[in-house]
Amino acid sequence: MNTHDTEIANKITTYLDRGTADLKAGTVYRLQQARAAALARLADPQTEVGVQMAHALAGGTGTLGGHLSTRANLRVWLGVAAFVAVAGFGWQQWQAFQQVKEFEELDTQILSSDLPIDAYLDRGFQNWIKASFER
Repeated sequence: MNTHDTEIANKITTYLDRGTADLKAGTVYRLQQARAAALARLADPQTEVGVQMAHALAGGTGTLGGHLSTRANLRVWLGVAAFVAVAGFGWQQWQAFQQVKEFEELDTQILSSDLPIDAYLDRGFQNWIKASFER
């Protein structure tokens, strides 16, 4: 621990001591007993907590070291979400490009045909174009 961590630990200890000052003596005694039992279980490598702690300290991902793997999982899922968003945007842009390409081809075919100008103004012809385009 560096000096900054030590200062923070001292501040937290002070706040916790102030919070326990109003507790009854029996409650404080039970808390001391529970703390001692927890530290004894942590020190015993045969208990589940001791095994998990040893595994976490060895670089594994037990439940005590799970916060590290959770961060890694969060990064992976954020990367997957970003990839999906980019792929979705790319798909939408490709679809829009294909639609513009279809409009261009239809316009080219219509303008290059030998129809008289009156055919373009006919309502039936306009309806036929809309119906053939929607297919």
